[in-house]
Amino acid sequence: MEKITLKKYSNRRLYNTNNSKYVTLQEVAELIRGGSNVEVVDAKSKEDVTSLILTQITLEEAKQNNCLLPSPLLHTIIKYGDNLLIEFFDNYLQQSIKNFIDYKTATAAQYEKWLELSQNMAELAKKSTDGAQLYQELFENLFGRNEK
Repeated sequence: MEKITLKKYSNRRLYNTNNSKYVTLQEVAELIRGGSNVEVVDAKSKEDVTSLILTQITLEEAKQNNCLLPSPLLHTIIKYGDNLLIEFFDNYLQQSIKNFIDYKTATAAQYEKWLELSQNMAELAKKSTDGAQLYQELFENLFGRNEK
């Protein structure tokens, strides 16, 4: 996983220090989807602002897709404060997403095995019916046709 360090300037521009180019939030999202690990540092204070930028990307994409978090959930988050949100994301949501991805990967692998098995079963069934035809011919030759 490639690590990419970005500098955030006061004019809100993001500078990719790996390739010496300015990038947009959309390009940062594409880097992450491509498997890169992005770290964002404030150019002046040297403070890590990665979470802030990633949250901004998430909100922008949610706004574009018109799928923000439901209002009751947002009310609960505001009502109980930051600690609840931090604890939720640290302990529960991250593990839930990991479990979902693991389950999805395992399910896809099992599905591939089933497809392979069904192809093998089709070949086996064809071979067994071909073999049955040979036995039928053998019995007919040995015992004659069963004529009534």
